Amino acid sequence: MKTFQGKVAAITGAGSGIGRALAFALADRGAKLALSDIDEAKVTEVATLLASKTTVTAEKVDVANRDAVFAWAANVVKAHRYCNLIINNAGVALGATAEGTPIEDFEWLMGINFWGVIHGTQAFMPLLRASGDGHVVNLSSCFGLAGIPGQSAYNASKFAVRGYTESLRQELELTKAQVSATCVHPGGIKTNILRAARLDRSMAALGLHDPEAERGSLESMFRTSADEAAKQILRGVETNARRVLIGNDARALDALVRLAPTGYQKIVSQLSLRLRKKR
Repeated sequence: MKTFQGKVAAITGAGSGIGRALAFALADRGAKLALSDIDEAKVTEVATLLASKTTVTAEKVDVANRDAVFAWAANVVKAHRYCNLIINNAGVALGATAEGTPIEDFEWLMGINFWGVIHGTQAFMPLLRASGDGHVVNLSSCFGLAGIPGQSAYNASKFAVRGYTESLRQELELTKAQVSATCVHPGGIKTNILRAARLDRSMAALGLHDPEAERGSLESMFRTSADEAAKQILRGVETNARRVLIGNDARALDALVRLAPTGYQKIVSQLSLRLRKKR
C-alpha cells in the first residue's frame, strides 16, 4: 500500500490517543474512515471534526465483543463498499502482580488487548482480501518485547499480539495474499492510557504503596506524541514493515533484549528498584 488516497481505513479505539491521531493523519492523506470506540461521544466528536475533510463513519464498538466487531465490519461495507486497512488499536492497561491479578481484571484486559485484535483481524480479513490491496496493523507494545515487573497481564496480552501478527504475516506471504500485516511496538506515548489504567493493590508487594503517585511519575517519562506515533505507523504500512518500533525507549528495550535475551531481566529489575528508591 504505497498511498492512502481513496483507501478506506477502519480504526478501533479512534476516540483518543494514537487512534485519534491516526484518523487525522489518514484524513490528511486522502483516506476514507470507519472509526470505532467504546466511548461513543469521543469517536463521534472525532468524526464530526473530520467530516469536512473526508467521508467518515463512527460507531460505538466494544472490541471484546466478537458479534459487535463483525456487525461493525458489515456496517463498514454498507457505508463504504470496501475496506483496505484495519488498525486494531484499542487497548487498556493494568498494573498488578502475576500472583495478585484479579481474574476479572485479567479477563477484561485480554478481552480488549488480545481478543479485540483477533476479532478485528478476522472480521475485516475478507474485506481486505476483496480489496486487492489490504493491510492489517496490530498494536502490541514495547512490553510485547520484554517482561516488566507488575505488568504480567499486560505483557501476556502484548506478547500474544506480537506472536499472532508475526504468524499471520508469514501465512499471508506463503499464500501469496494481496494483504500484509504489521506489528507495532510503541514505547511511552503521550495518551490517556495510563490515566485510564487499573492499578491493583497487589502492586504494594513491589514497593508501590501509592499507585497514583506512580501513575504520575510514569506519565512524566512518556516522550513521544500520538501524532508522531501515527506518522511512524503509516510509514510502516507504506514500506510494508514487519515491525514498527516507536520511540527511543522501545528501540532501547528491543536492543537490550537482543543483547541479553535472559540477562535483561536482572537489568530491568535493578532499574526498577533504583527508580523506586529515587522516588
